[in-house]
Amino acid sequence: MQDRYNIYSKYLKKRYGEKVYKIPINIPVSCPNRDGCIGYGGCIFCGDQGAGFESLSNSIPVSQQLMTNIEYIGRRYSANKFIAYFQNYTNTYMEPQRFASYIEEVCISDVVAIYISTRPDSINEQYFNMFKDINKKYNKDIVLELGLQTANYHTLRKVNRGHTLAEFIDTVINAKKYGVQVCAHLILNLPWDDMDDVIESAKLVSAMRVDQVKLHSLYILKNTVIGNMYLNGDINISSMDDYINRVVTFLEYLAPDIVVQRLIGRAPEQETLFANWNTSWWKIKDLIIEKMLQKDTYQGKKFNYLGGKVLDLKLKK
Repeated sequence: MQDRYNIYSKYLKKRYGEKVYKIPINIPVSCPNRDGCIGYGGCIFCGDQGAGFESLSNSIPVSQQLMTNIEYIGRRYSANKFIAYFQNYTNTYMEPQRFASYIEEVCISDVVAIYISTRPDSINEQYFNMFKDINKKYNKDIVLELGLQTANYHTLRKVNRGHTLAEFIDTVINAKKYGVQVCAHLILNLPWDDMDDVIESAKLVSAMRVDQVKLHSLYILKNTVIGNMYLNGDINISSMDDYINRVVTFLEYLAPDIVVQRLIGRAPEQETLFANWNTSWWKIKDLIIEKMLQKDTYQGKKFNYLGGKVLDLKLKK
């Protein structure tokens, strides 16, 4: 059976010749939306741990975190190649040379790429020049994992992102200029978004020529602003069927060459009020693929809106 979307694991195997595993790296860094630089408390869905609930402590040296996880995953999966993933909070929210020293620690032969989670308002030309130097010196792919979440700028304000679409667009343009790849993170079922926003998000990342996307369903953590909204009945969570339809529609409008890292995320069970409708992530993934088969649809089926397509239609008449 032909794949219905551009699967990340297959992309990695094709690019690096074998299966590749991501190793989470946790460094002592904060976020400008938490420490008062642009705001306090962070995004309304972000918990105290950020996104790194599966990471080792940031008090452990980066090289030790890397080797500990490589030894464990290498033994368990007979793995030989890895991606060092600087995952938690805003990793470029520090002096570029300080961050460069962390990168140097993961530039070993078994690491084929370095993925860096950050905000689009927290990276500048110094960083891009540094990434260019790292790539030239160590021959490591550099991928920025940028939190966008939605193309709806009204929703960005509601979730207290602290940036708008302009910062995302600017960072992607600059990344392309320096040969740095971009993965855009999107939450497809934020309470203030509808299907039009899902479609616009797919169109935006396609028009910006991002390299990868990572899709999440909204999970709600305890002791967060959105957690209190959920407990007070101030927001409604879409149904699982609705989320599945949103993912399928998003993929239909997504450029076919964009790699899809994942269709749904996971959450720390002990800390959540709501996550994935109490259903395993792999089950929801299977249901998404099943839906695409039922509809006989695929990634890029409706990717027909760029490059002056209206003019093409006019000239064909």
